[in-house]
Amino acid sequence: MKYDSPRAALRPPLLLILLLLSLSLAGCSLNSPMPAPPPQMEVNLPPPPPVQEVAPLAPPDEVGPLLSYHQQLRKMSQGDMLKELSGLGLQQRSPRVAVQMGMVLMLTRGSGDLARAQALLDSVATATDTESAPFKALAQLLSSNCAETRRLADHADKLLVQQKDSQRRIEQLNDMLEGLKTIERTLPARPAPGPQAVIK
Repeated sequence: MKYDSPRAALRPPLLLILLLLSLSLAGCSLNSPMPAPPPQMEVNLPPPPPVQEVAPLAPPDEVGPLLSYHQQLRKMSQGDMLKELSGLGLQQRSPRVAVQMGMVLMLTRGSGDLARAQALLDSVATATDTESAPFKALAQLLSSNCAETRRLADHADKLLVQQKDSQRRIEQLNDMLEGLKTIERTLPARPAPGPQAVIK
């Protein structure tokens, strides 16, 4: 009978044990916790710049062109201004057109034109819509100008009426004086006084 050597008998289980041992070691290495990351160094960064607010865009200048328009009107003849007024009347009504019509009526000075101009300008000055906002200050200024001009015109009219009344009274007094002079000329002449008696 032939016996195997003890090494040969132990070889298969030994291989199995070594295999199991290597598998268990591999499993342990898979389940081991991850190493902690190295501590990070604190870096002092400068603070971020403050956020600057962007200013809203300025509204377009609405008054400047109207002031230039007023200067152009002052150079026009009355006929040209009436044509301008007629053209503005055909346009769609807006705060700008109302101010322009008021400017023209302030210069035409026809009967009731100042009152019409002031009414147009007041409608813009007292409006509450956003479209009228850029024109309100100019409309208020021009309306005040209209009111002052109308007051001065009324005062001048009253003075003119008073002057005419005074002139008429003077003429009446002159007529009365001429009448008295005429009556005086028609009166008979007074007799010359005679010699007075001498009192003894």
